[in-house]
Amino acid sequence: MQNPRPFNRRRFIQGATAAGACGLFHGSTRVALGQDSPNDRPTFATIGLRNQGWAITSKSFKFADFAAMADVDTNVLGANLEKAKASQGKKPDGYGDYRKILDRQDIDAVMIATPDHWHTKIALEAMSAGKDVYCEKPLTLTIAEGKLIEQAVKATGRVFQVGTMQRSESGQRFLQAVALVNHGRIGTVKRVTCGINGMAASPVIPVVDVPQGLDWDTWLGPAPKVPYRALPEMRKGYGGGVPLYSNCHYAFRNWHEYSGGKLTDWGAHHVDIACWALGASDTGPSKVTPLEFSLPVEYKDGNPVVQDQYNAATQFKIQVDMPNNVELIITSEGDNGIMFEGTKGRFFVNRGKIAGKPVEDLADNPLPDGAIEEVYGGKVSANHTANFIEAMQARKQPISDVWTHNRMLEICHLSNIAMRLNRALKWDPTKREIIGDAQANSFLARKNRKGFEIDA
Repeated sequence: MQNPRPFNRRRFIQGATAAGACGLFHGSTRVALGQDSPNDRPTFATIGLRNQGWAITSKSFKFADFAAMADVDTNVLGANLEKAKASQGKKPDGYGDYRKILDRQDIDAVMIATPDHWHTKIALEAMSAGKDVYCEKPLTLTIAEGKLIEQAVKATGRVFQVGTMQRSESGQRFLQAVALVNHGRIGTVKRVTCGINGMAASPVIPVVDVPQGLDWDTWLGPAPKVPYRALPEMRKGYGGGVPLYSNCHYAFRNWHEYSGGKLTDWGAHHVDIACWALGASDTGPSKVTPLEFSLPVEYKDGNPVVQDQYNAATQFKIQVDMPNNVELIITSEGDNGIMFEGTKGRFFVNRGKIAGKPVEDLADNPLPDGAIEEVYGGKVSANHTANFIEAMQARKQPISDVWTHNRMLEICHLSNIAMRLNRALKWDPTKREIIGDAQANSFLARKNRKGFEIDA
């Protein structure tokens, strides 16, 4: 893909508002009617197919027809087109350029599962093209990008779901956790600990030839232009022979240029549930303090001094001062999951279990009827995709909406900034800016590479 069209926010908001007022967007025409005939199933397309891209697609065939798919790696694209054909009986159209999907009038919604640094640009252009959007978490690379997406959702009226599927799935364990807190089963909440695991550092990763079939320049997109790096060692069966150490493919999560390490990977899941239970989904912290952390390379002025190794934090313990004097701890130590502690007890929840005395007490003192539905805002959907399509039909925002996600994700982004600068940060949740620290505030946004601008 050459010379991608720049995104102009002013033109976008003006055009989107006018189109929305005139009812000219195609995307919601069928599904807004609430029709459930097989011939009236929504038509989807997936952009970004490796790993999670196929995962979200494969569980969505039950609810939608996939007419198109896009990926910058022809090998990944070809393999997934064949899998889609086997699943739905018809092979989707394949593209290396995602914009060709956005130009199609038959696509109701797109599912975005690219690396994080591409999320915002594609999502904004998709909404401008009249598509509803599902986007993998973490939604953004920066806090400023989150504000852009919020403005676009409001201006266009598009339905936008984020991939924090713990709100809809995992056997309703996380819904039960929120209900336990809401109904006072641990008393006044004092501390919430989110265990999100650490990661290993990498050795020096050399520059090598770009793999055949991968459009490396487009993969980089808005990120700085750098050479492709990978070690020759391969992990058998991992993503079809993807290098174990690279600055591409799944390893992108370990580089700040493309993601935010574990803080925005697992943190986006567990901090989300913590904020939901605390009723803090429309506010934020007052202070973020890095108590302990380890960065795998040297940093200067908040930036890594080398570009040949992973640079996201490997170990960490972050203290977040939340409203009502609640202490939120985000740590790489201990079990992956969330521990809620209050004046009357504590319990632990993750994707495999929910345990503790407040949970055991449910045998004799169950939650009131409808407590789970009260948390969810209605009948719990069959899965996260089902909730997305239900929201498309009702023309309302889904259970994992942009606004609550961004508020939660701001904590994760601030944690990374605090570690990169090695100091505590005071946060104004109303103005959504760091207090009294111009250097730290400069990390709330990033400049995009020429030709891949998001806000020109």
